[in-house]
Amino acid sequence: MPSPCEITVSQLSRLVGTPDAPVLVDLRIDADFADDPRLVPGAFRHAHHDLPSLVPRLRGRRAVVYCQKGRKISQGAAAVLRSDGVPCEVLEGGQFAWRDAGAPMVAADAVPVADVEGRTVWVTRHRPKIDRIACPWLVRRFVDPRARVLYVPPVDVALVAERFGAVPFDVEGLGLTHEGDRCSFDAFLSRFGLSDPALDRVATAVRAADTNRHDLSPEAAGLLALSLGLSRMHRDDLAMLDAGMTLCDALYRWARDATDEGHDWPTGVARAR
Repeated sequence: MPSPCEITVSQLSRLVGTPDAPVLVDLRIDADFADDPRLVPGAFRHAHHDLPSLVPRLRGRRAVVYCQKGRKISQGAAAVLRSDGVPCEVLEGGQFAWRDAGAPMVAADAVPVADVEGRTVWVTRHRPKIDRIACPWLVRRFVDPRARVLYVPPVDVALVAERFGAVPFDVEGLGLTHEGDRCSFDAFLSRFGLSDPALDRVATAVRAADTNRHDLSPEAAGLLALSLGLSRMHRDDLAMLDAGMTLCDALYRWARDATDEGHDWPTGVARAR
């Protein structure tokens, strides 16, 4: 049973990929990280001997730290952070426990170099629809919660990527994009090494809607309709991304928790006479 200041793998896995996920900090020493250079989704690395510089980023946020086994480095760092006013828990069993549970992990070398603010930067065509909403959602929920997304005219994507150190996506022949019958969302999953049943269901729906192959997924037509509706509601691309994040959150929670649930009418409740 975990201590009051620990969180289990099963508890944390229910939060990862959702808006309620805590800030995740990988405190493994370099040698331990080299043995398995993958991250719990959404985590970033930080040196355990430099906690003061971490406090401003965590202040006002719930945090979870982990090292290789969840013992001395994690417990000590969490205690220090709590003494600085940061609500902080330790992942019970550390990275080993997460790995051994078969939970999804992100290949660290696939994460782009961050900008001066510590954010990864991504660029794509303006007026986003399905892929150009779903891909940023995946990045923010599973790779870098603070990722910056730039929407620019199609002819400027390559130039902006070069000038601003951004990763281009969903542009024909450039960066992470369609390949064969796979869409950009598939390319993102492949790059980061992410796969689990819920993400696979989301990927099928996104691919079906984005490539107009609605036979692949019953949800495709609805996803397309809602995406097009959002594009008519929002003139500002970032406002549409914010709204689309909620849409993708709902799709993911359905894919994870509600695929076996339907809705029938009538309910069987007797009507008053």
